[in-house]
Amino acid sequence: MSATITPVDDLQSARASRGGRLLPRLARPAAAVLAGVLLYLSFPPRPLWWLVLPGFALLGWCLHGRRLRAGFGLGLLTGLGFMLPLLHWTGEEVGPVPWLALAVAEALFVAVGCIGIAAVSRLAWWPVWAAAVWTLDEAVRARVPFGGFPWGKIAFGQADSVFLPLAAVGGTPLLSFAVVLCGFGLCEAVRRFLAYRSTGELPRAAVAAVAVTVLAPLAGALAALPLVDDSAEDGTATVAAIQGNVPRLGLDFNSQRRAVLDNHARRTEQLAREVKAGKVPQPDFVLWPENSSDLDPYRNADARIVIDDAVKAINAPTVVGAVVEPDTGKLRNTLIQWDPTGGPVATYDKRHIQPFGEYMPMRSIARIFSSDVDRVARDFGPGKKVGVFDLAGTRVGLVTCYEAAFDDAVRDTVEHGSQLIAVPSNNATFGRSEMTYQQLAMSRVRAVEHSRSVVVPVTSGVSAVIRPDGTIVQQTKMFTADALVDEVPLRSSLTPATRLGTLPEGLLVLVAVGGLGWAAVLSVRVRQGR
Repeated sequence: MSATITPVDDLQSARASRGGRLLPRLARPAAAVLAGVLLYLSFPPRPLWWLVLPGFALLGWCLHGRRLRAGFGLGLLTGLGFMLPLLHWTGEEVGPVPWLALAVAEALFVAVGCIGIAAVSRLAWWPVWAAAVWTLDEAVRARVPFGGFPWGKIAFGQADSVFLPLAAVGGTPLLSFAVVLCGFGLCEAVRRFLAYRSTGELPRAAVAAVAVTVLAPLAGALAALPLVDDSAEDGTATVAAIQGNVPRLGLDFNSQRRAVLDNHARRTEQLAREVKAGKVPQPDFVLWPENSSDLDPYRNADARIVIDDAVKAINAPTVVGAVVEPDTGKLRNTLIQWDPTGGPVATYDKRHIQPFGEYMPMRSIARIFSSDVDRVARDFGPGKKVGVFDLAGTRVGLVTCYEAAFDDAVRDTVEHGSQLIAVPSNNATFGRSEMTYQQLAMSRVRAVEHSRSVVVPVTSGVSAVIRPDGTIVQQTKMFTADALVDEVPLRSSLTPATRLGTLPEGLLVLVAVGGLGWAAVLSVRVRQGR
């Protein structure tokens, strides 16, 4: 007796067939999103740097052998999975529109880079070309538009990584390249293993490619370990970092300018009393954060008196972060060297100023999306000179907050003789978000990159003292008035990364361009039937 097939059975079979076809189609998009999420999870404050490797292995699987259009779409999904959570702090006080706009813009950069990765994925030794393309994408993103936005550079998630010593060899471009190469190499290793199980064949060239792409970055990091040194070449200096805190979280801290200044002066005077009581050593110099005085001390006599009294109390040259308001022209985000006897004696104006934060490009268009653009009533202008202060005999390189993300801003100070790097910052507008931890990780990478101690005084985030090997020896809690005092090693030798400057990045860009060119030639030949 034969079974009778009903219309219901037909409908169920059709649904099962569609479902069977749909799931494989969704596999790569889902994997692309997961790859981006893994990249995000590899960043601080989580100590999960190693997640970047399966993240890129998964991205490599998504993009390998795909057409360029698919590469763009999958890359966009990866970019959104990465950038949306990573940059969530940008909407902490101004709502979701600026956050979403920035995250989508950065995700589009990732998507364009993934077009290139898909293009080179058919080449021999494709992980090398693909990692170089990713580095090219980061290089472009760090420069355009509006001076670039390097946040999310893979190197900045590697402060606790075994790959970190490579920063001293070729800076953040080489560190990013090595990590991405290892991730794509793992993808190729899995591909070759599955192919071997299927065919029983394992070409020697493929084995060599897998071994090099996975092991070379690890071997390079091991070989670079002697460059990571926290010894005191030029003696030591006792430095104090002041975190005065702000009265309230959010954008309104700007309306509390006198209270913020008073907080930093008060905490400095408290430190002076602790020094006098013998509880802490006398600092050679003191570092206040960016925006610790949003009242221009050149124009406001009361602000000048408050700062002067605090500096005289601690009896040490002090770097004060101030907003300077010239009679004409743009505002200046300025660090002032304040002497106990001579008052303000030197200044450094922030060179990399933040678009849509410190100045408003396309103001009329931006206003359509958010009325908060009018909070920036008067734009800041960039400085032109490298900042290195001589503080009680110590040459201190100055990198103001956002500038820590830019390779040249940090490298310039070391090339101009700094023995220690200071990164005065203001994170008050970003509340208790991950931003302060992401920025602190940048400073740790910079410490190893240039073999310098790094001191990070912050208004309300996490202030820290970092050794030249990238380790944090002291740090504060968020939104807590505090003072860090530590004897830090001073160094003057230059790492290969400092000496080579932009050369490693330039060579990696050339590798990427060469791979893309080769892929284009092969594509033309295939279409012509050669």
